[in-house]
Amino acid sequence: MVRIGEGLLACTLAREEWTHEAHLAACCYLLSERPDIDVDAQIGGLIRRFNESVGGVNDDSSGYHETITCTYVAGVRLFLADAGAADLAARVNGLLASPMGRRDWPLQFYSRERLFSVAARRGFVEPDLAPLP
Repeated sequence: MVRIGEGLLACTLAREEWTHEAHLAACCYLLSERPDIDVDAQIGGLIRRFNESVGGVNDDSSGYHETITCTYVAGVRLFLADAGAADLAARVNGLLASPMGRRDWPLQFYSRERLFSVAARRGFVEPDLAPLP
């Protein structure tokens, strides 16, 4: 878990390691172990920089997605609020097994059309189905 979070920061993860689960593990690590990082202010730049470091692009159809990222940051915070003092690996495993760890979790709050729009990729858009927790 530390390797994933620090790998994001240092751009040392292999592209194929940057999975949905790795995104959530990195977010959990940053929120719970790196108080020196303002996740809300920095996560977009960190992910964009990593994507570019492995040959990816951040455009209207691929790469960084602001609304999905912000939604999952809220979900990880929600999970961590009740996670207790478990170690990092236990927190990440619990997160991945929780509703907030599911790939479709944002679709409780957003229609597909809104969530996968260019506007939602480029900037945060408010949910259209239910408020974020």
